[in-house]
Amino acid sequence: MDSKLQELNAALESGAFIQVRHMLNHTLKPAHAAHLLESSPPRERRILWSLIDKNNEGEILQHLNDDIQAEFIRQMNTTELVVLTKNLDTDDLADILQQLPQKVMQELLFSLDEQNRNRLEQVLSYPEDTAGGLMNTDVISVRPDITIDTVLRYLRRHDSVPVMTDNIFVVSRKNHYIGLLPVTMILVTDPSIMVREVMDTNFENITATMPNNEVANLFELHDLISAPVVDHQGKLLGRITIDDVVDVIREDADHSLMRLAGLDEDEDTFAPVLKTVRRRTLWLGLNLVTAVMASMVIGIFQNTIDQVVALAVLMPIVASMGGIAGSQALTLVIRGQALGQIERSNVRYLINREVIVGMLNGMIWALVMAGIAVFWFGDMRIGYIIAIAMIINLVVAAIMGASLPIILKVLQIDPALAGGVILTTVTDVVGFFAFLGLATLFYSVNF
Repeated sequence: MDSKLQELNAALESGAFIQVRHMLNHTLKPAHAAHLLESSPPRERRILWSLIDKNNEGEILQHLNDDIQAEFIRQMNTTELVVLTKNLDTDDLADILQQLPQKVMQELLFSLDEQNRNRLEQVLSYPEDTAGGLMNTDVISVRPDITIDTVLRYLRRHDSVPVMTDNIFVVSRKNHYIGLLPVTMILVTDPSIMVREVMDTNFENITATMPNNEVANLFELHDLISAPVVDHQGKLLGRITIDDVVDVIREDADHSLMRLAGLDEDEDTFAPVLKTVRRRTLWLGLNLVTAVMASMVIGIFQNTIDQVVALAVLMPIVASMGGIAGSQALTLVIRGQALGQIERSNVRYLINREVIVGMLNGMIWALVMAGIAVFWFGDMRIGYIIAIAMIINLVVAAIMGASLPIILKVLQIDPALAGGVILTTVTDVVGFFAFLGLATLFYSVNF
């Protein structure tokens, strides 16, 4: 992909727009073209988009992240959007519609035929992060009281079947989901056998309200290619395919990574300066507040620091060690939550384990740092102080790192977004307070 990007940039710089147009519309797959657009600065991106054929825009647009997707959609009128979305799958079209103003969305819905409009409204009726918002309504279903031969003749009447059709869904006359009929079973079964005799009724269907991260876990657990989605009454609504699940997994990974830094997961890598500044200002301001809190703690012990200069040299070590230890526990628990591994029944064990790990690590590195401090400053007292402070801070960091994501999730706050800031504040404040407070006691300095 890097070579393609270099080739494209070279062609742009040389003004070989015919070559660029051919690459975007014929040489590259839509997903690769979208990747090249995302990998280009704003000016080059606009040029590249203008070179994409109208009949290819929809396919490429669906692979762009929401931020860039919205940028291009804002430049289009309703007529252009109707043409652009004409051949998209229902789930992909629903994702794009959610980027539009309500008025434009309604106009686009009314431009569709009744069948497609009903399908799309069905998907849009569910939140984007649920199975219903993820599903595609384009499915093939059959009844259990027909033969395999009838199924084959029914399939041959179609010009094509939906992509990634590995199962035919078996439903009742009222469209209630009953089971799966694998395509491989159709190929190897005697045509005279009834569907009910070979269908699989053991697979647990997916309810439309299931969160998409649980859907991803289900696909991973059972190695699924597609799965049926039903409503609360058990009626078949659509299906979810592995390509949509891969998108969910990637988005969840992006979400966790970007949120830890206070960024939007749809952040455009090459966004304009002012736009980037606006998005990052709030997070930097919040971090400034936490830094001021830590500085206020240091200010309380100003007299102690004035008399024992070594404290100013060593105190960042205590806070830093606590921050790292807490981040390890925090990251582990957030990952466990994402994988659905953390339940009420195992929380106590997890926190207890992290406390023990924090205490043992604290003791090991406290001894090491105490020896370094005594050798460095020739004062036994400073070795005791930094050792005790490190043990205290690492234990507190372990407790906070393990419990914060659980508490924040109960409060319906994103642990990836808020956990890091709170943890840093706690480890800094506790680390400075423990270290400088102990120093004040050991050196008997009044302040």
